[in-house]
Amino acid sequence: DLRLLGGANALALETPGGDWEVVQFGTAELVEAGRYRLSRLLRGQRGTEHLIGAPAPEGSRIVLLDRTLVPLPLATADLSLPGAWRIGPAATPHTDAAYRDYAFTAEGVGLRPFAPGHLRAVGAPGDLMLSWTRRSRDLAADAWSGVEVPMVEDREAYEVDIRDGGTVLRTLSATIAQVPYTAAQQAADFGTTLAAGDPLAVAIHQISARTGRGPTRPATVVL
Repeated sequence: DLRLLGGANALALETPGGDWEVVQFGTAELVEAGRYRLSRLLRGQRGTEHLIGAPAPEGSRIVLLDRTLVPLPLATADLSLPGAWRIGPAATPHTDAAYRDYAFTAEGVGLRPFAPGHLRAVGAPGDLMLSWTRRSRDLAADAWSGVEVPMVEDREAYEVDIRDGGTVLRTLSATIAQVPYTAAQQAADFGTTLAAGDPLAVAIHQISARTGRGPTRPATVVL
């Protein structure tokens, strides 16, 4: 368990949409040659909880996240730009017949901020104060001794979508982990000021100067 909670037994699972959810497994049972049953799963790891959904279809690809993986030597300026790669054995020249051409656009998913958590909303009826807790990709964020997780971005910035079903009614910007949602804004969005007990659907994104909006899991709070 200590190794598992320390990051062991991780794999990337391809979703039907082409994204990759990070999953860890506590047990691997050999069922037959080359076939394992994985159990005691930790899903949505390393900021991929927004990709947890219906079971992955049979035949979905997985990639073990172990020491054999090597990060691509890409600069931030190369993100989102199409690249032409030749991939083959490192011991041979890139002109060798074993090499294959591969088109790939790096999106910097591993650099995106994690989705904030612990959404709170107080103040109804009237001006609301929305607040949340920032998360961090820094491994030191798992420590219990710190008051606040490390800031790995150049600056702190957020966008908060006020939602009505699948429609975004308004986007609020913030430079700290809270933002006011005024009674006038509520009336403009919903035709009335929200009251205590009303539900409010929001989606909070932390903003990165390198990769833009981070992922979110829309949440509904009761005022």
